[in-house]
Amino acid sequence: MTTPEHRRHLRTRLRAARRALTVPERIAAAQSLAARLLALPFAPHQGYVAGYWAMDGEIALHAWQLGLPRGCVYCLPVLHEDGRLRFAPWRPGDPLVANRHGIPEPDVASGSLLDAEAMTLVVLPLVGFDARGHRLGMGGGWYDRSFAFRRERAAPPWLVGAAFDAQRVETLQPSDWDVALDAVCTESTTHDCRSIPA
Repeated sequence: MTTPEHRRHLRTRLRAARRALTVPERIAAAQSLAARLLALPFAPHQGYVAGYWAMDGEIALHAWQLGLPRGCVYCLPVLHEDGRLRFAPWRPGDPLVANRHGIPEPDVASGSLLDAEAMTLVVLPLVGFDARGHRLGMGGGWYDRSFAFRRERAAPPWLVGAAFDAQRVETLQPSDWDVALDAVCTESTTHDCRSIPA
């Protein structure tokens, strides 16, 4: 059983590991990650796709964003007062504002935000993962609350974790509210989790 204390220690260790990577390693990893995300068997050719603004050593998604098919609209998550994420289309150069955690979000009217159900594919940040598609996040529960509906229905949206190889752990014990990932992509591997027993 994974205790809260164990998760805290694991977060500290894995965040330090990803921050320790050199700039050349990060750039190369982002390029390799982009190729893997674009090659996913369920990678969409159109529709809304969401990424994230890389912070705290997270693997960057800029190369993937720039390589998306023309029919895809790239979105970034926006924290909502109901504790769930909304999403807003964003292109480089569009205005951003920092949310309560200091993470940049698109500066758009609330009426322009899209619900999680409108996404076709979502690439999620993570602190740690295992090959079964269990994700260790920062502990705020934003993605699990936002995509809770995926526990009772099939994709879309497809949920894909993005990470460095250094963030893989042998096993993570999921909580009842955790939403499993369909795949995890790193700089060297794609873990297709769709047929792996939880």
